[in-house]
Amino acid sequence: MEGFTYSNIFETKGIEYIIIISFLCLLVPVWFFISKPAKVKEQIRNAINVLTAGVLRIPQGLFFSKNHTWVHLQKSGEAKIGLDDFLVSVIGDFKITPLLSEGDKVQKNDIVAIINQKGKKLMVHSPISGEIVGTNAYITEDSELFNRAPYEQGWLYSVKPANWRGDTSGFYLGKNATKWITKELERFKDFLNVSIGKHSGQPSMVTLQEGGELRMNPLEELQSEIWLDFQKEFLD
Repeated sequence: MEGFTYSNIFETKGIEYIIIISFLCLLVPVWFFISKPAKVKEQIRNAINVLTAGVLRIPQGLFFSKNHTWVHLQKSGEAKIGLDDFLVSVIGDFKITPLLSEGDKVQKNDIVAIINQKGKKLMVHSPISGEIVGTNAYITEDSELFNRAPYEQGWLYSVKPANWRGDTSGFYLGKNATKWITKELERFKDFLNVSIGKHSGQPSMVTLQEGGELRMNPLEELQSEIWLDFQKEFLD
């Protein structure tokens, strides 16, 4: 028929294109399956808007300090430190200002960063002593890293530890970390009832869902006085 031509794909590059397309069709479902657990958990967090121990990320192999920072010893001998998911989840959207640079010395419990949310501030304490050998510049540009990946891309500093065993001897690890975080959530509920009542005289329904469950980011809309109480009770 005039106006039409026929090409045999086996005599051209067409078969190669079909192979590539088929490979991509297989690759996409595999990639989705591999990345599904983390994404599903994030979707659950966003959908139910309830803060429970079940939705908090508590990786095995990390050490958690009582001031709600974490530390992980790398194979290189350096240790990365950051904010745990409990702290990130009760605050809401925030900006963070690191106070140290590469080469600085730090002592355990020194203030190493300042969290700022609409003028309300929290001080972050170092879980270990040592020398700062790396800083994460991305966290000042994209604070959402703390929400998306607090234990991967959301680290604060890389530190050469000065006294690893001594500094981490009282930290929580594995199942003990999960138990501790669960208790912290219950303690946080009691804290809100007391602190909100003290500063506003209002019940804490602004932070609780029906049934008494915590809402995600309960500190987000609360006044600075309550943030100061939280600093003393949970971070200092």
